[in-house]
Amino acid sequence: MLPRVIVLSLLPLALMVLLAAGFGYFYWDATVAWTREALEAWPLLASFWGWIGRLFSGDVTAMLAPLVVVFAATPLIVVVSLVIVAGFMAPPLTALVAHRRFPTLARKKGASFFGSVARSLGLTVLALVALVVSMPLWLIPPLVLILPPLIWGWLTYRVMSFDALAEHASAEERATLLRAHRLPLLCIGVLCGYLGAAPSIVWASGLLFAAAFFVLVPLAIWIYTLVFAFSSLWFGHYCLDALAQLRAQRGAAAASSGGAPAIEADQAVLSQWKSP
Repeated sequence: MLPRVIVLSLLPLALMVLLAAGFGYFYWDATVAWTREALEAWPLLASFWGWIGRLFSGDVTAMLAPLVVVFAATPLIVVVSLVIVAGFMAPPLTALVAHRRFPTLARKKGASFFGSVARSLGLTVLALVALVVSMPLWLIPPLVLILPPLIWGWLTYRVMSFDALAEHASAEERATLLRAHRLPLLCIGVLCGYLGAAPSIVWASGLLFAAAFFVLVPLAIWIYTLVFAFSSLWFGHYCLDALAQLRAQRGAAAASSGGAPAIEADQAVLSQWKSP
């Protein structure tokens, strides 16, 4: 709730609103028209649209096409939020955590900004593919409450943990930490995935109250960015603390072994983590 964190959460929202406004100004009519033509051209649904039109005395596809466009844009908004947060919010938020809690932690710069963004994009594509493939399973009531948060949790864990360690950990330290703390980090990601479902209530309200749609949609996007900011801070605290412990344990192991090689020190540290 620090003012700088709230401001950082508003910057992606402002950028996304500008992008959405530009898309709406230049491409909304064309996209809705194309969607309507696609709905009408589908042979399997042609008779269904006619039957619905006779019941409600209206052009069903004309009313349905904007909703289809909005529903199709929703996952893209979530993805863009995650990429923007990972690329532009995670570094300053991690630096804030490091400054306030780990001021003496050395920075080994094990990953670059562009490498982090490229990795986030690649993992996001994998998560979207997993969501699309798993959609038929959502018809089974328990799985719809498990699979999407699990997929988003995996994505959040992979993206946020990498970004939290990008500045301070070396590539070797990052690989060691992600391997040793895989399960706790995945649990944090899944919990954040469930938190990310909260804006769905706002989306539903926007569809029910069309007059307030353009107010509720930015509100939902801002909630998404706040959830992602919270996730970034949580991963930052956990990962930097784990990194500090790893270096302390390595130093103690190396000192106790009289200057043993780093590999032996790593084995000693890992054996301590695996012990009850």
